[in-house]
Amino acid sequence: MDIKKVMIDRPLITLGQLLKEEAIIPTGGAAKWYLKENTVLVNGEPDNRRGRKLYPGDEVTLPDSQKLVIESK
Repeated sequence: MDIKKVMIDRPLITLGQLLKEEAIIPTGGAAKWYLKENTVLVNGEPDNRRGRKLYPGDEVTLPDSQKLVIESK
């Protein structure tokens, strides 16, 4: 399993913003479609809300088993 640390310089990031910033989706508008078509886990639980707030310490697992861990700068 590939684990990538994602550094944020603000208190939180939304799931949609994370997907866009990590180039998983081309635009923020694609987040709704992506989350509808793919199972994304947030801290081990399925979540399809693009507005889901992610904080340092949260883990996002993508369909290809890549894991993104949110960390604060």
